[in-house]
Amino acid sequence: MINVIIVDDEPLAQDVLETYIGRVPGLHLVQKCNNAFEANEALKNHEIDLMFLDIQMPQLTGIDFLKTLSDPPLVVFTTAYPNFAVEGFELNALDYLLKPISLERFMKAVNKASEQLAPKRRESPATALTEAAHDPAHEFIFVKADKKLVKINFDDVVYIEGLKDYVIIKLDASRVITLQTMKSLEDKLPTAIFKRIHRSFIVNLNKVHAIVGNMVEVMEKGQAKHLPIGKNYRDELLDLINQNRI
Repeated sequence: MINVIIVDDEPLAQDVLETYIGRVPGLHLVQKCNNAFEANEALKNHEIDLMFLDIQMPQLTGIDFLKTLSDPPLVVFTTAYPNFAVEGFELNALDYLLKPISLERFMKAVNKASEQLAPKRRESPATALTEAAHDPAHEFIFVKADKKLVKINFDDVVYIEGLKDYVIIKLDASRVITLQTMKSLEDKLPTAIFKRIHRSFIVNLNKVHAIVGNMVEVMEKGQAKHLPIGKNYRDELLDLINQNRI
């Protein structure tokens, strides 16, 4: 996933970019920021790969804000004024989108970002951890939570619940909350152990006690917990159950 923030003081411009981002698999909108100060906090609190940055903003322009960053993410400037293009590229901006932004032009900028980020992701420790998670010899994964990488042993996971941009990993004795999508986490989990049963739930098959109607029963703090089975996932889950039924 490419983590993205939008920095723009115009709600309509934010909405257009948010709509475009939602159409592109692999893009994750972390936050919409109304000004440079909100963006600065977002960069401190999250790992951001790509920033759509408006130039004309009150108090601090996008260009001036970028000059304050020692290690900025990839930046795509957005503006209604073409005369800022030269200065934008002098700051090593990835691209420069002129408002109103078309989807075709937006996709061109995103493809540039993907190409630049691909080598970085191949070399990053996070990529190595992801590859390790798919290796049968490894029984854990690391996720970012509370500004640190937390090790999650697969055997400790009971179920995973998605809440908008956050994911709650429910463990036997605790829980971990991490900022990412269900899809991005699901892609890192071994399918032999974990099963998506609902748009908002992934369950550890080893922790399933029973199937009760349209619910999966697991144990949470010694009590039965029932997780819903989504209609789009029911047939595949029942096929799996029937394969192991006597």
